[in-house]
Amino acid sequence: MAGGLVDTGSCIARASSVPAGVESLAARCDDRLMEVLRVEELAAVHLELAGENDSGRSATTLYSRPGARLRQTLIALDAGQTLGEHQSPGDASLMCPQGDVLLRTGDTEVELRAGDLVAVPPQRHDVHARAASVLLLSVALH
Repeated sequence: MAGGLVDTGSCIARASSVPAGVESLAARCDDRLMEVLRVEELAAVHLELAGENDSGRSATTLYSRPGARLRQTLIALDAGQTLGEHQSPGDASLMCPQGDVLLRTGDTEVELRAGDLVAVPPQRHDVHARAASVLLLSVALH
């Protein structure tokens, strides 16, 4: 992903690109496998990476494969960081498993706290982390 995000995979978090000590979280993109990804553990790793990264961000694609119609990305933002204004990539939702963020578009904003889920608006928007936060972005690919 752009904007200083640390992308650690384009499938389900590949072991070869995941930080040391996180290999047990990796799974392969194989429709015959049902490997469980420990999102809480991966979120903790990416919050730490966000804190160490000059951009204050870190991300990894949790699910995507050739021909898929869904992409899921875990995004960690350090407190005070903003994902600058951008257009929605299509039908999408944003879940906040941890933290406190503002999703802003025009004159409208919505606060997301741990456990909240919102449909991403089709117009340009940004996301601001009021506290260290983890987001799960799900995007329908057309």
